[in-house]
Amino acid sequence: MTQHLMSNYGRYPIAFERGAGTRLYDEAGNEYIDFTSGIAVTNLGHCHPNVTRAIQEQAATLVHTSNLFQIRKQEEVAAKLAKLSGLDQAFFCNSGAEANEAAIKLARKHSKEKYGEHKYEILTLEDAFHGRTLATVSATPRLKFQEGFAPLVPGFRYVSKDLAEIEASIGAHTCAILLEAVQGEGGVLPLSPEFLQGIRALCDQHGLLLILDEVQTGIGRTGTMFAYQQAGIQPDILTLAKALGNGIPVGATLAKADVASAFQPGTHGSTFGGTPLVMAAVLATLDTIESENLLDHATEMGVELGLRLQGLIEQYDCLLELRGLGLLRGVTLDRPVAPLVAKCQELGLLVLNAGEKTLRLLPPLNVSSQDIHLAMKILEHAVQEITETITNA
Repeated sequence: MTQHLMSNYGRYPIAFERGAGTRLYDEAGNEYIDFTSGIAVTNLGHCHPNVTRAIQEQAATLVHTSNLFQIRKQEEVAAKLAKLSGLDQAFFCNSGAEANEAAIKLARKHSKEKYGEHKYEILTLEDAFHGRTLATVSATPRLKFQEGFAPLVPGFRYVSKDLAEIEASIGAHTCAILLEAVQGEGGVLPLSPEFLQGIRALCDQHGLLLILDEVQTGIGRTGTMFAYQQAGIQPDILTLAKALGNGIPVGATLAKADVASAFQPGTHGSTFGGTPLVMAAVLATLDTIESENLLDHATEMGVELGLRLQGLIEQYDCLLELRGLGLLRGVTLDRPVAPLVAKCQELGLLVLNAGEKTLRLLPPLNVSSQDIHLAMKILEHAVQEITETITNA
């Protein structure tokens, strides 16, 4: 049946029928421990009863009107996100790329209104990933995502993760700096609190907007609701998606009030952004994180996962370095990671890569200590098997 699908995904030969918590079950009934969370999406695990109930109840009441009308649940979610982030206003869309598109447009429009038409350039960092639309690909300084799509959208400048170079790159056209607190796709690379504080200071000094892309790290993934909170800073614009609806497609762009005011009727929009159905899922997700105390739990489990991974690194020469924060963890290898990912799948553990030689693990926030123990046993078995295979080759 796949002959009717475009070939833009390299799919594994597994099709899942159902999920519950940290478990997925394929068509043959095989069970897998899911340490991918749908690429940092199902932070509450699969089919959490609170989210499922909220979706069912809302689907029976009202699924969609449009943003031409007031949507009370959207207002409720916006207020909750404002309280959690310290920002003021929200725009809702359907994905992380769309949230970043909105952030780019908002930054340019605000800056041009405040400073003039010459303010449009956005600085982005090496190893970044900001999405698959043409503008977000242009903001992503990695050729493998850009190849074949030229000409790219102008107005982006790529800089290294060096504060002096970044300051030297700020010019008359610069309006914002866009970055991830942890560069997930780039290899699970956290930016240090000192670096983030330095970027905030540069933005304040030069009158720039700080845009934080927390599409992968937001909604508790690193042990705090947003990763930037661990650095004690606040962005001017914040983008979210992935885990915000625990699997329901949703993105959000949050901003300070004076920045958000650049969006007026007709300047930006989304047909499906913030529908009653989606907002019901978001409310249930945020309420569950609070009621089940999952930020503290994710912090605790993140420490345990990190210790277990570090133990494997010390035991096996092919494992090199532990990276990440909370329950966003990476382990670098001295070889391509694809055989290890495949072997883990074969043994019943789902993990991801982050680049060619980094293993990425993203268990749900409510993962148990027992599941971490079992997953690490499977991972160790997989490491042993691929090491033996190479040794005996």
